[in-house]
Amino acid sequence: MISRNTSRGATVWLTGLPSSGKSTIAAAVAAELRSQGLPVEVLDGDELRRTVSAGLGFSRADREENVRRIGTLAASLAGGGAIVLVAVIAPYADSRAEVRRLHATAGVPYLEIHVATPLAVCVQRDVKGLYRRQAAGSLVGLTGIDDPYEAPESPELRIDTLHEPVEASAKAVHHLLIQLLIDAMSESRQ
Repeated sequence: MISRNTSRGATVWLTGLPSSGKSTIAAAVAAELRSQGLPVEVLDGDELRRTVSAGLGFSRADREENVRRIGTLAASLAGGGAIVLVAVIAPYADSRAEVRRLHATAGVPYLEIHVATPLAVCVQRDVKGLYRRQAAGSLVGLTGIDDPYEAPESPELRIDTLHEPVEASAKAVHHLLIQLLIDAMSESRQ
């Protein structure tokens, strides 16, 4: 069993298209972990764009810098013992690979979760109105429409939010995370 006193930190990186359900799943997992008394931080891409990455645009270089900053913050928090749930598009495979390397170098357990919601479903959900703005011509560079999203080839978990309710998705992430923490604690004792 994982407890506040024995747990190591870890980062769970949820990536996917806009409106795929990353933040919703992260919030559900965070609530479960907090109910168990575990230290949790949620890093939401939209919130961090207004703070940590304020001033960055949406060029490839700026998107990569945004992911680098979030990855560095996540590794630091997780290195301090928090379970960090990151809900961010992170559209480029090389940027996500760099975040994984950063965590490995720091000895911080890391999971990549692909919230694999089909584009048509994301467009229908359009939680923040991004797809409507893009269709109206007032938004350029929307990930998945006119800027690429490079889906992870081998994430630790791929979630199908089209056929799986939030509760089931959160439970799958929670289960995988707890197993990762148990394995990390076992390795540190050897």
